[in-house]
Amino acid sequence: QVQLVESGGGLVQPGGSLRLSCAASGRVAVSRTMSWYRQVPGKQRELVADITRGGSTNYADSVKGRFTISRDNAKNTVYLQMNSLKPEDTAVYYCKMEIAQRLGVDFGDYWGQGSQVTVSL
Repeated sequence: QVQLVESGGGLVQPGGSLRLSCAASGRVAVSRTMSWYRQVPGKQRELVADITRGGSTNYADSVKGRFTISRDNAKNTVYLQMNSLKPEDTAVYYCKMEIAQRLGVDFGDYWGQGSQVTVSL
């Protein structure tokens, strides 16, 4: 089995910073694109950022210039550095990875459990 475990969420003041981590454990032969999503009550889950295995990145316009996604392929881990946080960033953040558990098989999508980020005074 493959499991993604998130850490690093919490409460922070506007203008502050947090770093989220998401590590995959279990059978991981190959990981492809890794992503961060977020969701607030009453709204759809939205893509925040993603990163390919080669390091190409993509960001939502709302976080561009403030958030940085990175990965450590040796550790099967993806990170999200969040700076200059705003109240509008408050959400549950989910990581997602495309993983093949064996060489030569199809990739599947795997999700973390979610991590609460609250930006407030």
